[in-house]
Amino acid sequence: MTTPTAMRLFDPADFEIPEGCVSVCTGGESPFLRSHAEAYSRYAADKGNGSMGRTAIDERVHAARARLAGMWHTSEDRIGFSPSVADGMSLLAESLALRPGDSVVFAEQEYPSVVMPFLALSRRRGFQVRLAPNASQIPNFVDHGVKLIGASHVSYLNGGRVEIAGLRELADSVGALLAVDFTQAAGYTPIHADLCDFAFSSCYKWLLGTTGVAVAYWNRARQPDWRPNTAGWHSIRPSSIGGGPGYAAGVALKEDAMCFARGNPAHLPIYVLDNALQYLSRFAVETVDAHVHLLTTALLRGLRNLGFPVITPDEPDAHGASVAFEAPDSERLTDTLAGSGILAWGGVGRVRFSFHGFNAPEDVSSILTALRQTL
Repeated sequence: MTTPTAMRLFDPADFEIPEGCVSVCTGGESPFLRSHAEAYSRYAADKGNGSMGRTAIDERVHAARARLAGMWHTSEDRIGFSPSVADGMSLLAESLALRPGDSVVFAEQEYPSVVMPFLALSRRRGFQVRLAPNASQIPNFVDHGVKLIGASHVSYLNGGRVEIAGLRELADSVGALLAVDFTQAAGYTPIHADLCDFAFSSCYKWLLGTTGVAVAYWNRARQPDWRPNTAGWHSIRPSSIGGGPGYAAGVALKEDAMCFARGNPAHLPIYVLDNALQYLSRFAVETVDAHVHLLTTALLRGLRNLGFPVITPDEPDAHGASVAFEAPDSERLTDTLAGSGILAWGGVGRVRFSFHGFNAPEDVSSILTALRQTL
């Protein structure tokens, strides 16, 4: 394993980054790998090759699942795909027998894709959605009426990191499920999905993929009896309908996490994702994690010295790859930074800088210089 240095881990020339710009917006959208063009071409060739092409497409889906399973320290049968985190969480919410008297718990600042499927469903079914002021106070809202705890491993809002092992212990203490969104963590930090009952991740951020597909994880050892309560042709066992649609006799669902894909999974985004996973596999994830924390620590220190109202925890173990500060005019400030060649991410009253392997300490210096100029 290599150790992080002042050098970049990834070659910026491998990415579609505008010339002269510093890309620190991976928490919103990562720059595209140039080699994804080859993935597009491979998909086009396979798609046009009839049934043999479909076999090649299925093999690519298998390859992406296997690579993700290795990254997430789990088995391939527990890895599936959904169109988005919101779709995966919605399928999960709809499958649970939540009723009046039951509760689910999230942080008030949790990402909408995690909370909204349950909040919308609660209006029809009558169960309670409890919202803790922040992730650290979730334990104060958990009792034996709680059936599910949902959280992001790393916050989209301020980059703060939640300890998954602690949430697992909390969920077990009351017999609740644990559902985790790894979107702001997957791709640069080690993921141990088997601590969760269910987990999801978008693929267009640190995983270097694109929109249209998300990772959907089902812990079949912890929840062997779980099944979705909706289905499509792709999420059923092909043998269960024989030579024709024998629906009257009953149809069996797939018994692995691909039951999250009710219709065809998004094949082209999966080709892109598999290419991205191959690229990431060239670097030990622990090395990438250490590298981005070298950068976040330096930026946090610089922002505090300049007097910015930082909302990201200082300790490396307490935050992910992003640093954010409060800014009521965040959209305007983000546009101003873009004019100086700093591609950051704004909105919801804060400006956020997100690092990946193509960044280096000189990028931190460029950010601080641009912020001094705006002041």
